[in-house]
Amino acid sequence: MSSSENSNVKSPAGPAIILVEPQLGENIGMVARAMANFGLSELRLVNPRDGWPSEKARAAASRADHVIDATRVFDDLASAVADLNFIFATTARERDGFKPVRGPVEAGRALRARTQAGQRTGILFGRERFGLYNDEVGLADEIVTFPVDPGFSSLNIAQAVLLMSYEWMKSGLEDETKTNFSSPEMQPATKEQLHGLFAHLEAALEARGYFRPAPKKPKMVDNLRAVLTRAGFAEPELKVLRGVVASLDYFSPKEPRGAGYPERKAKADRDSHKAAPADDEDVPRQGGKGTDND
Repeated sequence: MSSSENSNVKSPAGPAIILVEPQLGENIGMVARAMANFGLSELRLVNPRDGWPSEKARAAASRADHVIDATRVFDDLASAVADLNFIFATTARERDGFKPVRGPVEAGRALRARTQAGQRTGILFGRERFGLYNDEVGLADEIVTFPVDPGFSSLNIAQAVLLMSYEWMKSGLEDETKTNFSSPEMQPATKEQLHGLFAHLEAALEARGYFRPAPKKPKMVDNLRAVLTRAGFAEPELKVLRGVVASLDYFSPKEPRGAGYPERKAKADRDSHKAAPADDEDVPRQGGKGTDND
């Protein structure tokens, strides 16, 4: 065991990730980053080809320095797993022997249960080119394998670590479908607000001659309402649509937004708010913004 091992290392909250004879510092760094993404922090290296520490690994870790700084290096696999109670070995090919084989979901849950029971656990990952030797798999308790395409089953080592780290994190959630953030909560629109959109849109389309021929107007209106009621709009969404309709309805290249206050817009605002008559002085005529979301 090298001097990089710290005998005072605090027991981690999750399984140790053990890389057997990793070749590239960049790969080690990407492994550290994948671990940090999902709350793992204990990385063990067995005889890394290019030595340790590695600035290439630190650069590829993308600020997962706490994982890099705590990395421990061992001369052989037996020393790397000596203090562990339970180990999974990852492999993409069938092995001779009698070890149970798990999928990643089941393996993540098993690791979680053993960790909660106070056991020290670990996951073995082999060399980038050909994985683990049979005698190395023999040091593990069980095998975990991924449901990959048999015709192209080789995984990048960082990808394999990412998959297992994700399953570890997911196994600890009360709800496995829970996310760290969600969409904003929006109040569903009232039927009055929805009917206001209907009326606004119908009036705008009527002014543009959309309902042709006239006898088909009732059916065309029914179709529009069927489309708009299917979506189940929230109140803020209706305000956006009202603003769009208002812009198309009241303004044009000849009367663009900001250049004036079209009379149809002024009338609509008066009708909506029961305001003063059209010729009242407090109705803005030039330069007014209007109320597009009414």
